[in-house]
Amino acid sequence: MSQLDPTANVVDLTRALVDIESVSLDEAAIADEVDRVLRDCAHLTVTRDGHTIIASTNLGKAERVTIAGHLDTVPVNNNLPSRIDGDLLYGLGTCDMKGGVPIALALAVTLENPTRDVTWVFYEAEEIAAIHNGLGRIARTRPELLAADFAILMEPSNGQVEAGCQGTLRFEVRTTGERAHSARAWMGHNAIHDLAPVLAILADYQPANVEISGLTYREGLNAVGISGGIAGNVIPDEGIVTINFRFAPHRSEADALAHVKDVFAGYELTVTDSAPGALPGLERRAVADFVAATGGDVAPKFGWTDVAKFTLLGIPAVNFGPGDPAYAHKQDEHVPIAHLTRVNEALERWLTS
Repeated sequence: MSQLDPTANVVDLTRALVDIESVSLDEAAIADEVDRVLRDCAHLTVTRDGHTIIASTNLGKAERVTIAGHLDTVPVNNNLPSRIDGDLLYGLGTCDMKGGVPIALALAVTLENPTRDVTWVFYEAEEIAAIHNGLGRIARTRPELLAADFAILMEPSNGQVEAGCQGTLRFEVRTTGERAHSARAWMGHNAIHDLAPVLAILADYQPANVEISGLTYREGLNAVGISGGIAGNVIPDEGIVTINFRFAPHRSEADALAHVKDVFAGYELTVTDSAPGALPGLERRAVADFVAATGGDVAPKFGWTDVAKFTLLGIPAVNFGPGDPAYAHKQDEHVPIAHLTRVNEALERWLTS
């Protein structure tokens, strides 16, 4: 593996990072390279925690911003090494989110005297269960390392600011019956058949569109899995449908749970995963200033991102990175080269203005 050159142009640096395979929980190689690059910089104080690297300027500026990106990817899907086709750069992680990471890494190295103090965070294990997430671990155990007036998460956002994020709640609805031989079905009770009303509730559900600070967040309540049955000749005594509620950030996790309990009144619900959303915070001066500096365009973030972790720490945060999130995790994952250039120029301009 060749060593990273943080002074290379943004496309070459992106390709170099993409070509270092870093599936979740296997980030050692890429973390070692990022660590090496940052420790060569006299203007940065570098801390490593597992495969999460935090590098900070300490220039006594009036404002501090934390800029974060994760190093891991989903599993390889015949989409390495990287390649360029026309105006697009293809490869695992090009969109989510090794398009944002090289921009942050290059600016961390080259901006020795930014107009704001900056904490650069390159973290592990965002794509898997939250217990492994490096940013979450730092937030729980060493939150002082993330302290800032404002935070930018370089998740793909089509090269424009996406504010806030939706919350997510995943739960199971379970029905119970009685086993019997399928030739004598009347002697049992089919739990899978009892899921039909649950699916009807989902089919009839009208999700809300919620406007917050002029942005419209689209909620969603959907079945994402169904299971039941033990054999082809046995009436099932249990049926389970797994449901995901994506809720607008005006709801707390408790509010979201109360809502789905009301929707599925009379059914047994088991929560398997929950994470809060993040309000857009456009009225906060730091957010408003950043939106203005990057062109004034702002959209709601559909889906959940780690901006919610910053919100829980009391730090206003936005998503701002290259790539269309619709291509995240796809085999043909890619990032427009124009996005790389635009986000790089905008972030550098804001940090030096």
